[in-house]
Amino acid sequence: MTAGSSSSSSSSGGGGAAVTDAALTDALRTAALHCGRLSDEQVRALRRRRSVVVAATTAPVVAVLLALGLRMAPPPAAVAPSPQLFATRAGERATATLADGTTVRLNGATRLQVVYTTAGRSARLLAGQAFFDVRHDAARPFVVRAGASRTRVFGTAFDLDLTRRQVALAVYRGAVGFDPLDPASAGARRGVVVRAGYRSSIRGGVTAVPERFDPGLPDWRQGWIDTAGMRLDDLVEILDRQGGVRIARPAEPLASTTVFGRFRTDHPRQLLAAIGGGFGFAVVERDGGLALETAR
Repeated sequence: MTAGSSSSSSSSGGGGAAVTDAALTDALRTAALHCGRLSDEQVRALRRRRSVVVAATTAPVVAVLLALGLRMAPPPAAVAPSPQLFATRAGERATATLADGTTVRLNGATRLQVVYTTAGRSARLLAGQAFFDVRHDAARPFVVRAGASRTRVFGTAFDLDLTRRQVALAVYRGAVGFDPLDPASAGARRGVVVRAGYRSSIRGGVTAVPERFDPGLPDWRQGWIDTAGMRLDDLVEILDRQGGVRIARPAEPLASTTVFGRFRTDHPRQLLAAIGGGFGFAVVERDGGLALETAR
């Protein structure tokens, strides 16, 4: 023992270590933190046990506290991982890099929620359109829910487009499992594997048969859209993401008109006017925005 030390230890036969003043002080401090102030009788009871032979220093202190009826605080509950939210306004685009190196490009008016755990990687496309370039990890699949669909991958590149009527998928690299969360009927296709160079969609709980497309052609990231039989109301919703003047969703029967072709998206009014020339509707200004009006 060095000079000036205020601690002392006592020993007893049997070769065991005795509880020291320091250990007792720590025990009292721990008890005060978890259980409140000890009574005088409890303190005296602890001091009478100072010379009790123990196999180690810390375990008997806990045992003595338990013998006095003191309860230790339970360990803190595990904290659930916090989701990350990425969002863009109409007319705005952004790129997000996730914790594992996966990148996501967000179109205008898009909201994406991402949660990473040790067991898996998940995301929810709440609105809009996003292009995912997923870092490969065979131990942790990457799952995206969008509307009534689920997309499951390990490492690939694909695009998801969520509109009011459907979820559209286009695969640029690898393969993607594409499943409806609630199939329309027992006989409906429950899901498909979509490979690079193919696209599919889920509408009303029904998964479309994958069809080929050319992933080398410019897409929304370069200001283009391939409608491929898209409904007119879905096209209006996609064009409305470009920002600027708002476009009102058309009513039936105009809304269900199907449109085929590749178009530039940077001038929505001119595009809709050109399409309207073939389908018999006009683009008019109404309530500070644009509306589609069937010719009378």
